[in-house]
Amino acid sequence: MSRTTPATLALDRAGVVYSLASYAYDPNADRIGLQAAEALGAPAGEVLKTLIVKADGKPACVVLASDREISMKKLAAALGARASEMAPRADAERITGYRVGGVSPFGQKKRLRTVIDAPAAALAQAYVNGGQRGLQMQLAPTDLVRMLDAVVAEIAA
Repeated sequence: MSRTTPATLALDRAGVVYSLASYAYDPNADRIGLQAAEALGAPAGEVLKTLIVKADGKPACVVLASDREISMKKLAAALGARASEMAPRADAERITGYRVGGVSPFGQKKRLRTVIDAPAAALAQAYVNGGQRGLQMQLAPTDLVRMLDAVVAEIAA
């Protein structure tokens, strides 16, 4: 497994302090984020999942704890949209340049508007995908918010 991805390169260029952790990715897991948390021995609330959505048809990135679900109504409001929905898998991969299960909020092909769930943004440290299945980056969520110019809002159901 390569430990250099567009995500790690983006953090290196920005001078963000982070550490890498790898784990055995299970493509058959019902919930990939929860499987990652278990494999890392980390609380599910500290392993953040990255999801690609469409708000009024425009792609956006969402980051929230792996044990929480998005309220599409709250997400739409946070983005100033009338409606939001999950992006199809093929669209998410084409837009980000990453494979589903390895989508990082950093180093995507096109920078997307990003919303981070407020409880996730308030953590001292959290894991986010490192841009490859089985690779996580641990960092301060304040760096996540700052680097992505993210909106912080309560978006969980």
